[in-house]
Amino acid sequence: MAEEEGFGFSSEHDAPIPYLERIREYYQALGYGAPYRWAHYADVPFAALRKPLAESRIGLVTTAAPYQSDKGDQGPGAPYNAAAKFYTVYSGDSAADHDLRISHVGYDRTHTTAEDSNAWFPLPALRRLAAAGRVGEVTPRFHGAPTNRSHRATIDRDCPELLARVRDDDADAVILVAV
Repeated sequence: MAEEEGFGFSSEHDAPIPYLERIREYYQALGYGAPYRWAHYADVPFAALRKPLAESRIGLVTTAAPYQSDKGDQGPGAPYNAAAKFYTVYSGDSAADHDLRISHVGYDRTHTTAEDSNAWFPLPALRRLAAAGRVGEVTPRFHGAPTNRSHRATIDRDCPELLARVRDDDADAVILVAV
């Protein structure tokens, strides 16, 4: 009917994936007592860039994990792999290429192939933007943020560590790519 009206709406069955419901069910199936509670805030601070993007130093924070050959299947579409998880903030050289993977996180493996690493680690694209003058420069390091289920560990330990590293890199802004 929507096509007949000329609006270009998608069909009725084309609905958003109920991610929050699925992740709650997933953690319940793993045996966690309380349902997963999505972290969100009523007030979120926003800071505009103090200079144009083309003059800004941009950092990258990702939840992707460095590939570990001894930790089982971590390739595109691999089943969930808790062995590949990491529990402390890490950093890497932004000038080098890295093999990061996402088998350690609970993403929708039914509706994606997870073959495009730019979706979770767009460092090569960010370097191209810097080379083209679209961003001023890339910070010398990128950083990995653990995907612990614990909000407390994230807020009390990981976020302060990430902030300190980003400040050490003298970043004007950071792209957070959370899978």
